[in-house]
Amino acid sequence: MGTDVNVHPGHGKAGRQPTRQFLDTLSGHDDPGMFGRMFPTLEPLAVDDGPLRELADAMKDPAPGDAAGNNLNVPAGFTYLGQFVDHDITLDLTSFGEKEADPTAVTNFRTPALDLDSVYGLGPDGSRHLYARNSASDSGKTPGPKLLIGKTVNVDDITGDHRNDLPRNPEGFALIGDHRNDENLVVAQTHLAMLKFHNKVCDQLAASGKPAGEIFEEARRIVTWHYQWMVLHDFVERITEKGLVAKILEQGRRFYRFKKIPYMPVEFSGAVYRLGHSMVRQVYSHNRIFTPGPGGIPATLDLLFRFTGLSGGIIGDLAPNPIQPPLPLPVLSSNWIIDWRRYFQVLPSNPAGVTLNPSRKIDPFIVPQLHTLPGDGGSLPFRNLKRGVLLGLPSGQDVAKAMKIKNPLTPEEISKGSDGAVAKKHGLHQNTPLWYYILKEAEQRGSGERLGPVGATLLAEVFVGLVHGDHQSYLWLKGKTWKPTLPSQVPGEFTMADLLRFVGDISPIDGISTV
Repeated sequence: MGTDVNVHPGHGKAGRQPTRQFLDTLSGHDDPGMFGRMFPTLEPLAVDDGPLRELADAMKDPAPGDAAGNNLNVPAGFTYLGQFVDHDITLDLTSFGEKEADPTAVTNFRTPALDLDSVYGLGPDGSRHLYARNSASDSGKTPGPKLLIGKTVNVDDITGDHRNDLPRNPEGFALIGDHRNDENLVVAQTHLAMLKFHNKVCDQLAASGKPAGEIFEEARRIVTWHYQWMVLHDFVERITEKGLVAKILEQGRRFYRFKKIPYMPVEFSGAVYRLGHSMVRQVYSHNRIFTPGPGGIPATLDLLFRFTGLSGGIIGDLAPNPIQPPLPLPVLSSNWIIDWRRYFQVLPSNPAGVTLNPSRKIDPFIVPQLHTLPGDGGSLPFRNLKRGVLLGLPSGQDVAKAMKIKNPLTPEEISKGSDGAVAKKHGLHQNTPLWYYILKEAEQRGSGERLGPVGATLLAEVFVGLVHGDHQSYLWLKGKTWKPTLPSQVPGEFTMADLLRFVGDISPIDGISTV
């Protein structure tokens, strides 16, 4: 594979690569390994850095606090559930600089499956540091079946034995299966909810008389199957369309195909699934302390990312409550425990003063904070656009044509808005970077509430394929007739809100554990 990405200086017009030497990876249809291509015959789109940077700058949300930019159909918790899912299915440790030198040398060290290996690691024997002592076996010398849960340190008037942090070592680093799930507070609390979900199922099995030696494997199966169902039917269909998963299961996958082993498509990881970046808010209502409004402290995106050692320093160094001195312990303080009512619709309606955060619309506009990443990380939109070029992704138009989309975006639709004017200036309204096309399609065809036909089809097909290709999944072992069995608002279904109600940890600092 070559290292020359052929991004030549010039007028910045979109163009075709004169060579495909660095695209000689195996077709996804031939089981390429961890990464592959759904459209291996399509030519890559080459765009100079100058036009990419100008387009990225035009993608800055000019009014991140304007309610008109909210997506009321998708609560903000799904943004971070999506991030958790991403970490479950892929782990690319290749740096941006390394990708620039060798764009297709991507190694996915995470199994491309919705199997929660980011939670379970290698199990109690292989990842003992993730598990609590088994008091029922060998005098507590063996790990499992439960996962470790971390305690918080009490501040202000929020007291009690709160176990609402990830387990941590003395330096504050999270003891979890994927360190990226500690990079911001909401994804960390989402990971914590999954730990508690497993432990609650373990308690349920023990109470039913299940032999101790069989609890872990059975609990993992129950948790994983309900999680898979939730991702397909609550997450995927929420941002695509209701019934799409069933349609794909009935008619088959047309574009994400493999012989035996699922792979991670670069079109998905480098473009389609980066839709979540447009859903991020600049400010959140996190709990009754960290919330916009009189007497509250806004939970800014910056604060949510700086609370851990992974993104900004040891937790205590931040002073989790800005009006307090730094805490001496590298653990989460009790005033930062999440109120899930503000991220998912766990109640029929929230009481006065408890605001449900909506996500931002799925469109080309990204909040300003993500244009200036911490640690001199630069602009996330530019990095996404640049990575698409480095990975040799085709244009959105070519993908739509290959999919035989009946009504693809027109150049006039792509040219709409201040961002579209910049795209048109550089010819990108006719040959459009795939990631930008997916966002523009959601804006123009889905009113910013859901993905358009290209994005929705590819997203749903990949997720259905990842579940179906896992030989331990419910689709493989039970088929599409299996239904969730755990308590839920609608019997036979299971949502993230159902999971949180089942765990019974809705808003600990308000004393609300169940609905």
